[in-house]
Amino acid sequence: MSALVIEGLSRNFGGLRALSNVSFSVEAGERRLIIGPNGAGKTTLFNLLSGVFKASSGRISLFGRDVTGLSMHERARMGLARTFQITNLFPRLSVMDNLLIALQAGAPGAFSLTRRMRDQTVLHAQADALLNQWGLASIAMRAAREISYGEQRQVDLILAMAMQPRVLLLDEPMAGLSAAEVVRVTGMIRSLPREMTILLIEHDMDVAFELADRIAVLHQGCLIAEGDGPTIRAHPQVSEIYLGVE
Repeated sequence: MSALVIEGLSRNFGGLRALSNVSFSVEAGERRLIIGPNGAGKTTLFNLLSGVFKASSGRISLFGRDVTGLSMHERARMGLARTFQITNLFPRLSVMDNLLIALQAGAPGAFSLTRRMRDQTVLHAQADALLNQWGLASIAMRAAREISYGEQRQVDLILAMAMQPRVLLLDEPMAGLSAAEVVRVTGMIRSLPREMTILLIEHDMDVAFELADRIAVLHQGCLIAEGDGPTIRAHPQVSEIYLGVE
């Protein structure tokens, strides 16, 4: 079964059509790269998939269920998680507290006022395990605003993974990172379970092509090409408008 099926998806902002009749499917466990010039509609697509925006027309299915009319939190409950171009942390809270909030949001009876202390202990153990797994235990008690931008991006990725999503949308996870941080975050993404479906927007083509199984290319809100890396690199229109030609 396909993880995502997108059929005739469009989004208008007044007289501007940001996304126009886009259709494609993503198989379960696939790593799908979304590329295109600035303004091509990539983030609009992610906002439609995650429920930030409502579609002007078209249909979105998640593991066979029509989610077009569902809210963000309903889609999250079904296993859809995402990161944003700008980190989405609570800046005054510690890294640990940010992670505990994410874990609690995904737990049964989220934010219940009668949650048992044993449940809180379990959440702390899960948070400790995640921070140790990704080598960030040393910054657990530091406020999010006090850690480096690269560390914030890594924590943001861990928060998304804490929900144990079936589908993960990553919106430019390498943006603003140093070369060493790009290597680290690339390794984090590569090590994610293969049963997790990943859609990735990324401008670092070397990294993006290395991670992707298949690639979809947007231009001016339209899907103009789809295929594996060699197919996209050889596509004349993609070379002309995005990858560059000599």
